Amino acid sequence: MRDLFLQDKTMASHLVDKIITVFSQHIWPHHTLSRLMHFLTRVTWAPWKNWQMRWFIKTYDVNMNEPVQNDYLQFRNFNEFFTRALKPDARPIDPAADVLISPVDGRVSQIGQIVDGQLYQAKGTTFSLETLLGGEPARAAPFRKGSFATLYLSPRDYHRIHMPMDGRLTHMVYVPGKLFSVGPRTTRTVPGLFARNERVVALFETAHGPLAVVLVGALFVASIETTWAGVITPRERRGIEVWDYTAQHQPKIFLRKGDELGRFNMGSTVILALGPGAVHWDPAIDTETALHMGQRLGQLSAFQPR
Repeated sequence: MRDLFLQDKTMASHLVDKIITVFSQHIWPHHTLSRLMHFLTRVTWAPWKNWQMRWFIKTYDVNMNEPVQNDYLQFRNFNEFFTRALKPDARPIDPAADVLISPVDGRVSQIGQIVDGQLYQAKGTTFSLETLLGGEPARAAPFRKGSFATLYLSPRDYHRIHMPMDGRLTHMVYVPGKLFSVGPRTTRTVPGLFARNERVVALFETAHGPLAVVLVGALFVASIETTWAGVITPRERRGIEVWDYTAQHQPKIFLRKGDELGRFNMGSTVILALGPGAVHWDPAIDTETALHMGQRLGQLSAFQPR
């Protein structure tokens, strides 16, 4: 009887916790809170920005031997510290041409195959590849029956995003949406989370077929930017926007493996998608595996057009 009571008490506690930390997010003003964070992390007043950085370094045990600028007092504001560059030797890039590398520091949330146009999220729930990429069937078609990896960046991680393989940019898509937290607790609870949040989709042509790099926004992610277009979010417009880099008037953008692609101004999630048979995931990589940018994520196969 006592064990049943304790079990019921534990279940009740989990339910209350879920209501407070997850369900309440449905009524929060996501974008207003994120714009407030955008302002607070760019304040240059020394007492404020130095306190922010000092608290963050202590709370998240940030390794300050890795950044190019290792004196946090020299950063002009918290966001500049948060998106700090690392020393060239801090993240070795696997040099093999047929190796797909992790584009970020983070943890594997999910990794595997795209089945029936669906990506696995958590606890038996999935979300739509087509919706994730902006709702255009032709955009999603090359990735059906392909492979994906969802990589979560915690606050303490390095927040620049790099190319996982050589590729030529063909399109960028901005998809408006919510800004739910992408922490593990919310990921397990909010259906279709990654296809509901605001996101920036970068599509590439590579020697191993198509590649999609999806930068998923989240609560307090005050801004997402790319190296070729600058700051993409926040945006005043709330509709889907598409940039076609194959058009004659657009610059031709080719990025090498390890080149910086973009950055999160506050942390979030990156989803990679590749075509059928393009990659064999490293068997040592599984859910919850911690990764460094540049680390081997999988073996690339020769591209077979379909």
